[in-house]
Amino acid sequence: MGTKSNTVSSSDHWDHWIESCDTMVALSPSTCDRNTVFAKNSDRPQEETQPLVMVSAANHEGGFAGAQFVDVPQISHTYRHVGSKPYWCAGYEHGYNEHQVVIGNEALPSLLPETGEPKLIGMEVLRFGLERSKSAVEAVEVVTGLVSEYGQGKFANCADVRTYDNIFLIADPCSAYIVECVGHEWAVKEVDSFASISNVGQIGTDHKMVSDGAVQKAIELELFSPNSKQSFAFGDVFSDSANSNSGLIRQCRSDAMLRSANGNIDVRSMMQVLTDHSDGENPEEDYVVDITGDVSICLHRTKTEPRGASTASLIADLCATGERLPVYWTGMYSPCMTVFLPQFIEGDLPIDLSIGDKRESAYSPWWDFYRLTHYGIAAGPEIRREIWSELTSLQNELFESAYYMAEKAQDLIANDLENNASTILTNYMEENFRRVITKVKSLIPDSN
Repeated sequence: MGTKSNTVSSSDHWDHWIESCDTMVALSPSTCDRNTVFAKNSDRPQEETQPLVMVSAANHEGGFAGAQFVDVPQISHTYRHVGSKPYWCAGYEHGYNEHQVVIGNEALPSLLPETGEPKLIGMEVLRFGLERSKSAVEAVEVVTGLVSEYGQGKFANCADVRTYDNIFLIADPCSAYIVECVGHEWAVKEVDSFASISNVGQIGTDHKMVSDGAVQKAIELELFSPNSKQSFAFGDVFSDSANSNSGLIRQCRSDAMLRSANGNIDVRSMMQVLTDHSDGENPEEDYVVDITGDVSICLHRTKTEPRGASTASLIADLCATGERLPVYWTGMYSPCMTVFLPQFIEGDLPIDLSIGDKRESAYSPWWDFYRLTHYGIAAGPEIRREIWSELTSLQNELFESAYYMAEKAQDLIANDLENNASTILTNYMEENFRRVITKVKSLIPDSN
């Protein structure tokens, strides 16, 4: 067996069940520039670092692909990709690849019982989708194929890793799909305009595809009767609705915000969704700026609270026309107290973005944003407004420069000057990173 020795104890980061995360996508004609915009908040245990890592494309000669509990054979070539990576896991909460494939996943409360069968972790499935696909359709094939063969979901393990079923949102510049998985079974739904997913099953009888064994599995578990006059609705049958309330509230809120912006959705409106603090009681209310409770899409906790919080974010502004490069806006820790940095996979990410493990560090930008967020939470609304003012000013400057760089680099690439494009993008990303981290450190009292 090739990889089982890589298991690690998770007792320090899965002490409490986390039921939060939100992912959304808008396709043409829902967006103002008719390109796909994808967004994701990753909610994890609040001290679980998520450094941003870039992995180069590579050729392989046999071996295994690095899953933690099962041995998945490696393929001959894997694509360049970037992912937000929990330090303990060989997978990503969200990420993108060189072909503009973007994927995010959520924990999915389901009625399937825990088993003793080793399976894939959902974040590993996500990584494989990025490594092995050139389009959203191909990524769906990768995800469903792996889930059918190796499974994913709840299983007991000696590493004490908390496992769960998963729902994925997969997108490229022209299409998007929801893939809902329970055990070895799955269903796929195509997105036609805009959609969001959270910690709640949602694929009903409107699925585009469903695994061959899904109905039989539901019958075995007495979740569905073959004599029923009702059509087989995957999400309704397998979902654990008693543990999905928070996900349902947040999904209703994100759906309402996307609906209100329909036709004019862009990066800024997606940023508003990710940073929204509404408690969801009135899904149609206007954008809520300041912290209201513990159910919002932008999720906060005090340091003494054991539950999870929003710890990384991604907004992908894809491009189908080739007039510019795609721009990937990445944020660390709380989306409302971060600066979303414009990233380009055609260059090299600042190496410091990949620094971070379970030990707090003055050298890790993720821990810098962690300290800023907790300072802002403790300091109160007036200080938070000051922080937001400083960060918004810097964010606006990045908006002004990022799309100029995306067009300039695309022109260089179109003229066979890929190395020149890579150099200017690498320097641009490094300069932005230094400016942002200098600003963040200046906002934290007694910061190192």
